[in-house]
Amino acid sequence: MRVGVFDSGLGGLTVVKSILNLLKGTELFYIADTKHAPYGEKTTEEILQYSLDITDYFIENHQIDALVIACNTATSAAITVLRETYPSLIIVGTEPGIKPAIKQTRTGNVGVLATPATLKSEKYQQLVNRHAKKKDVTLFEQACPGLVEQIEKGKSDHHETEKMLENWLHPMRDTDVDTIVLGCTHYPLVSNLIEKIMERRLTLIHTGDAIAKRLLSLGLQNGYSNNGHLILKLYTTGDIDMKSVQYLLGYTFPIENITL
Repeated sequence: MRVGVFDSGLGGLTVVKSILNLLKGTELFYIADTKHAPYGEKTTEEILQYSLDITDYFIENHQIDALVIACNTATSAAITVLRETYPSLIIVGTEPGIKPAIKQTRTGNVGVLATPATLKSEKYQQLVNRHAKKKDVTLFEQACPGLVEQIEKGKSDHHETEKMLENWLHPMRDTDVDTIVLGCTHYPLVSNLIEKIMERRLTLIHTGDAIAKRLLSLGLQNGYSNNGHLILKLYTTGDIDMKSVQYLLGYTFPIENITL
């Protein structure tokens, strides 16, 4: 199976890592669209166009069988149009893990960290209405403008990043939040800072493993076998922090710069 995966930058590599741990016999192509990062502060129309351009690139250059939108913001903005435009393509999106967070919380207080675009999206509101409104759960939603940029610059552990997170998290710490949804694939890269600031036993919900399992399931349903060697190729549309790539994947990997 030939699989295209994309995100605005490094964050989608957290999903790639989960796929690498589960799938075999797959050609995996990843695009970090750093030229247009961060998606979370772009318009829906802009994000949709980026998503269409990237999908066209994958199809024309790599003849992909499946597409993984490794970005909550791009999923909200583009997945419906992508599925209508490419009906024969297996398409797996990313959405904040509200449902598993509700299942795992002990206090009934759940935090959600996400980009401004994700929290404002209709898809996110539908997700909340479908799950949170039916349970005795309080959601503490927090937009995190600028956090993706810090991570893209390789400043996941920087004091400026910690200060940003402290401002966003202290209301959650004071209201007994015990479960936090990482509503952006970049945010697992600041998990250590989040746990440090919250000062308690904490459950962090991110969706990389769930996406990999869904991709495998759909692949098997469509006749692909999960055996053989996995090939990974990385592309970027702009600058990227190589130290973070190495940290995420566990080894140095060549990255080709492309123009879309």
